Amino acid sequence: MGGVLSGIRVVEQGTFITGPCAGMMLADLGADVIKVESPEGDPYRSYQGEHYSPHFQAYNRNKRSIAFDLKDPSERSVFNGLVTEADVFIQNFRPGTAERLGAGHEQLCALNPRLIYGSISGFGSSGPYADRPSYDSVAQALSGFLSVVVDSSRPRFLGPALADAITGIYAAYGVLGALVQRGRTGEGCLVEVSMLEAMAHFAIEPFAAFFALGNTPTSSDRPRLAQAYILRTADSRLIAIHLSSLEKFWDGLVAALSAPELASDERFSLRTARIANYEALNVELDRRFSQHGLSHWVERLESNDVPMHDQSIDEVIMTASRA
Repeated sequence: MGGVLSGIRVVEQGTFITGPCAGMMLADLGADVIKVESPEGDPYRSYQGEHYSPHFQAYNRNKRSIAFDLKDPSERSVFNGLVTEADVFIQNFRPGTAERLGAGHEQLCALNPRLIYGSISGFGSSGPYADRPSYDSVAQALSGFLSVVVDSSRPRFLGPALADAITGIYAAYGVLGALVQRGRTGEGCLVEVSMLEAMAHFAIEPFAAFFALGNTPTSSDRPRLAQAYILRTADSRLIAIHLSSLEKFWDGLVAALSAPELASDERFSLRTARIANYEALNVELDRRFSQHGLSHWVERLESNDVPMHDQSIDEVIMTASRA
């Protein structure tokens, strides 16, 4: 898949994450992505790492870069030349900023009618929030996404910049569709993606259930329905298991635990009953898993084909923090 966009040129005038992520996704597929920066560079360049910080590297691989002062007529001429030869342009400025820089949709498409113009914003180009600044945490909160992934008694933001990255991926997805359309019509178009819409769509399942069934989503819904558990073993390690909707995984867990009494317990005999009694089953599993160490349970679960994560979650967290 690496070369499917070979021959496609992208001019990306993005900073931080959303725009650069969209450009990087296209670069990964073989597009020639030219990152346009101000003379000072993308602010992410110097964030905790001089001019090539790990944060910048994470979203800017496979690109070329050039710096322009668009107030300088000669440099603007070179920028316009790049746009004239480009297939795609991507920016993630607040509404109105691109126009002030001479890089708005109408301005650039007048130079190149075949241009796919990708515009990424916090809340879209119109509406009551259009002029507000938006960052990852704002989109996580306002979209309602946090309400379905965090404990309401102690709400906190997720560690990774999930909203930023997801918005960039959706933008790349939109650009790919626009390129297909241009192949049919020969005309460019505007692709608008907002962080608010991207995050609301990303959590579409709980929201769809709310409108269809009237059930207010909570952070425990998904693990309860998926029958997913994080359990502590006798040696204070953690193991994650996922029983899903296939009865064979429950049967495998019962066999791994050597606990036929669980299968005959009316609270757990059916999947719907296990969902209704999620907390009670969690207590039963906690008690049993605390009787042996991690290696014992890894062997037992593997031999009975139970989906699980065979590394201590504590170790995963420590590994990630060291990375």
